[in-house]
This record gives sequence, structure tokens and C-alpha cells, in this order.
Amino acid sequence: MRVLLSTIGSRGDVQPVVALAVRLRDLGEEVRVCAPPDFRDWIGGLGIPFTPLGPELRSTGKADPAAAPPSPERRRRMVETSIADQFETLSAAAEGCDVIVAGGYLVVAARSVAERTGIRYVFTAYCPVALPSPHHAPPPLPMRGDAPVDGTAGNRALWEQDARRWNDTFGAALDSHRASIGLAPVGDVRGHMFTDRPWLAADPVLGPWPEPGDPDVVQTGAWILPDERPLSAELEAFLDAGEPPVYFGFGSIRAPHDLGRTMVETARALGRRAVVLRGWAGLAPLDDEPDCLSIGEVNQQALFRRVAAVVHHGGAGTTTAAARAGAPQVVIPQHFDQHYWARRVDDLGAGTAHAPGAPTTGSLTEALGRTLRPEVAARARSLAGAVRTDGADVAARLLVAVDSRSPS
Repeated sequence: MRVLLSTIGSRGDVQPVVALAVRLRDLGEEVRVCAPPDFRDWIGGLGIPFTPLGPELRSTGKADPAAAPPSPERRRRMVETSIADQFETLSAAAEGCDVIVAGGYLVVAARSVAERTGIRYVFTAYCPVALPSPHHAPPPLPMRGDAPVDGTAGNRALWEQDARRWNDTFGAALDSHRASIGLAPVGDVRGHMFTDRPWLAADPVLGPWPEPGDPDVVQTGAWILPDERPLSAELEAFLDAGEPPVYFGFGSIRAPHDLGRTMVETARALGRRAVVLRGWAGLAPLDDEPDCLSIGEVNQQALFRRVAAVVHHGGAGTTTAAARAGAPQVVIPQHFDQHYWARRVDDLGAGTAHAPGAPTTGSLTEALGRTLRPEVAARARSLAGAVRTDGADVAARLLVAVDSRSPS
């Protein structure tokens, strides 16, 4: 079986796809990955055939999060360019493949390419709240410029509004390209992308589908990429030099202004040392004092087991990694599914949901202080044992099993 896995987004969107690719390869299947060019060296270094999709995204991490959103005309041009590139790139990459697996929410053309080439298509969400359900409201999708959800409307009405926004944003560009390859127009862009039986690559304890036993959603568990990289000598020395520090990081998303300063001031206010992940936003400590260490890309699975708490933006991958490690969390959500993960961490008693947006030293100190309480640490350790690690294997074996039943 030949599998094309594709996604568009930051590390949190790409790493689950890579985890599935590695597991499929271990099972003897052929895989290739389409993702933003930022990840070419990493994925290529794993020995996985890689095709770049779209522009580099790293520069977006340094963009001002308070800047005005793009105008409707610029957003329209961005959508048209993205969809045109998807049709061209995915069509070439899918040659000889048996199935396309689309991870995340922006690979709008993947199902059309699969339809044109006559192969299977699987859509995978990374968070329950991204899939329509009367039990929750839809998250805003930044590329569409969504306004905050109207909490006075019922969830069903909000999902209907969400479907119309998908059509308004992507419908014209998608249908234009479909017509050019002989396919009929799509009346429901979101339903077309998500299919009648989407997959959910989220841990069933951290992010349960709200309708247990629902046959229309396949919850595989989170797709986790095992990481055996050692920590750097500098980081090992820092960890060994005192009590467990607090980890601060915003991964590859935009960070509020002066967040690095706020993080270090918070740690010092509580008498804690700090490890600050630079990330795409280039976060940095205030100074060169020995109580803080600035780091680059790191093995979170190893590091999070050795910190007092993890303060982060609420990406699905970081939330799951911290939960697996038994580390208490402070989640400072910025957009999309991060608000959901913040609430889940808080509801599970394994940390604190900070208010969205930019924290102050006072607000972050209060949130971290609550999170460092012994009872929260105990709950986080207890939760660690319930988090599954076999999601990528479940998904890989499901793909292989379905393929083995397909007619030759």
C-alpha cells in the first residue's frame, strides 16, 4: 500500500502526520508526506520521502499577533493561491498512491485529488471541538477571519453558520479547480472535506468525543512520534543544578508581545528557575542570569518528565506531551482548538486555564502558583498513566486493514 499523508500548518499539525508515516513504514507500507517546506530537513532526515506544500510558515511566528487581520480581498487571494498549489502539488504526489490521509483543517483540495485519481481519502481532526457536534460550538478558523463565537446562539445554529463560512471562504476557489479537472461543484465544503466518517487523532481521556459509541467518528488516540533524542549537555547541566524548573514555550505560533519577559518574571516571582523555548517567535529570557536557560528544538518527552510545570499555548501536541509526562500545566490559549485544551486541562484538575491572549506577570504568577500546588501535581501524575500511546499504531493498522479488504 502506498499512502500520501498531507497537512498544512505548524509543528503541531505536521508531527502527528509524521508519527503515522513512521508507524506505517514500520509495518512495511510505502509513505510520502506533503507539508510546508519548513519541515523538509526534519522529515527527510527520518528517511521519509517529502514534497513541500505551500510557502514557508516560520516567519509567521514572529509576526505581530496584534496586527490587523488581512483584508477580505487579500484573504481571497491567499485562499486561491493555496488551493491552486494544493491541486498541483497533491496531484503529482498522489501518483501511484492508494489513499490520501489529510491531517488538520486546511488541506482543502485533498479529497478532490483523491476523487479525481480514484483512490481512498481519510480526513483526520486533532481535537474533538473541530468536528461538528451539538455538544460544542465550532472553533474560529484564523484563515477565515472568523469573529468570536456568539455564545447566545445554540450550537446547531453555530455549526450551520460555520458551514456557510466554509463555503464563503473556500467554495468558489475549490469549485473552480474541480471544474477544471471534470468534477462537479461541492455544495458543502466542510462536509466534503470532513466526510461522513472523520477520524479523530486525540487521546480519549484528554479529548473524548462527546458522543460515546458514535459510529460516525473514529477516535484512534493521539498520533505520537516516539522521540529518543538526548537532551543537550547544557540542558542536562541546568536541570541537575537545582530544583526542577518551569518550562515556558509557545512552540511555532505567534506569541504575545514581551511574553519572554513575562515568563521569566513569573518564574522569579515564585522563586523558580525557568527553561524558555525560543520557538518560531524567538522568545528569550530577560538576561543571562543562571536561573534561566534559553533553548531551541528539544525532546519534550524527555524534558517534561523533569520539570515542575509546563506553561504553553495549548497546542494538542504539547498538551498531550505534558499530560503523558505527568507535568502540571498552565495553558494560555490564543486561537482555534487551544481554548478547548485549556479547558480540558483545568477540568481534569491537571493544571490551570489562563485567560486567552497576552498574560501579565501578575496573572501568570497567579495561574502558575495555583498549578504548582501539591494536589495539582498529584492529579497530573495520576492522569499520565491514563493517556494512551498507541494512537498512530491504531490508525496505521486500520488503514492497512481497510486496504487489505479492498478489491485488487
